[in-house]
Amino acid sequence: MPYPEYLIAPMREELTAVGARECRTPEDVDAVVKAPGVTMLVVNSVCGCAAGKARPGIAMALQHEHTPDTLATVFAGADVEATARAREYFTGFAPSSPSIALLRDGQVLYMVERRDIESRSAESIADLLTLAFDKYCAPAGTPAQ
Repeated sequence: MPYPEYLIAPMREELTAVGARECRTPEDVDAVVKAPGVTMLVVNSVCGCAAGKARPGIAMALQHEHTPDTLATVFAGADVEATARAREYFTGFAPSSPSIALLRDGQVLYMVERRDIESRSAESIADLLTLAFDKYCAPAGTPAQ
């Protein structure tokens, strides 16, 4: 049974406030994954590591010079079908929430899984993401930071 919307609305807002597009259907997921450039697709969650680490780390990382072309999110336990579709794109990775994927042309370029989030601070997650942004989101010919 999905989480009640009143419970997760503030958690959704943490990502939409930094520009994330909510994907509530499989079709929404397909559209963002097929968007040109690099897409960051976040599997949001009610857990403590999403609240204290993943979402704040994402917000910090998005202040970086280089960022993905598209930012999108699904909510595990609420957007059930959309989350399942997102995970279909995460070939080779076990389902985890929260998780953060960078994709291009439907292929995973970089993945941060729950196990990577649990052991890090929000600042450390931001550092991981900004390194990935420099590698995958910087214009061609831009030196890595």
